[in-house]
Amino acid sequence: MSFLETPRFPDNISYGSSGGPEYNTSITEVFSGYEARNQNWQYPKHLFNVAYGVKTQASLDALIEFFHAVAGRAHGFRYKDWADYKSCISTGTITYLDQAVGTGDGQASQVVQLKKTYVKGALSSIRNITKPIGATLLVGVNGTLRTTGLSLDTVTGLLTLTPAAANGHAITAGFEFDVPVRFDNDYLSVNLQAFLMGAADVTVREIRV
Repeated sequence: MSFLETPRFPDNISYGSSGGPEYNTSITEVFSGYEARNQNWQYPKHLFNVAYGVKTQASLDALIEFFHAVAGRAHGFRYKDWADYKSCISTGTITYLDQAVGTGDGQASQVVQLKKTYVKGALSSIRNITKPIGATLLVGVNGTLRTTGLSLDTVTGLLTLTPAAANGHAITAGFEFDVPVRFDNDYLSVNLQAFLMGAADVTVREIRV
């Protein structure tokens, strides 16, 4: 089915929601007690319970309207993960040096995928950003801010540089981004006596796009 690019899921509801990234790992324990672990997904999928963000009747009305508009699980939409929505840390200020996204090839033009890299010690994980916020984009080439010859596809997260960066020059970027999600159920259960306590499970799950 289709994907709703705008408007995204209400920010005031997502702000109070609970959730985060989920990986998929197979674990086999052998007779000696040692484990064999296999990482099935290179990229995690995020899962959020949005019921906790429904604090008022107005936000409940907005949730019901959004659920009907996307027909339950039928259509995907944008969701702001307030814990991780910037190329920098959530409390930081975006700069054009935040993330390495490519290397110049010196051609007439080139296309690079926006991405965010998470590093801890010798381990790292690269996350492709497919739903960036275009108005927040800052791009650097070889350590200098570039403001011309840039075209960002906010549907895919592909950045086109025309002309391309010089051969070997680092391409960096700063940006905000959304998570592509869908509702996890086709049934929306509303309890008017308990909704202020986040009693219901209304979850949204990240999708690959």
